[in-house]
Amino acid sequence: NQIGAAFWQTISGEHGLDSNGVYNGTSELQLERMNVYFNE
Repeated sequence: NQIGAAFWQTISGEHGLDSNGVYNGTSELQLERMNVYFNE
């Protein structure tokens, strides 16, 4: 649904993740608490 898609786009962007889930950020702060939403 559109709300779910928008949520994940926002979360991914805030944490420096691209559309494939690969980290491309520039700040260690973006990696903090990454495991709240993402788990390998």
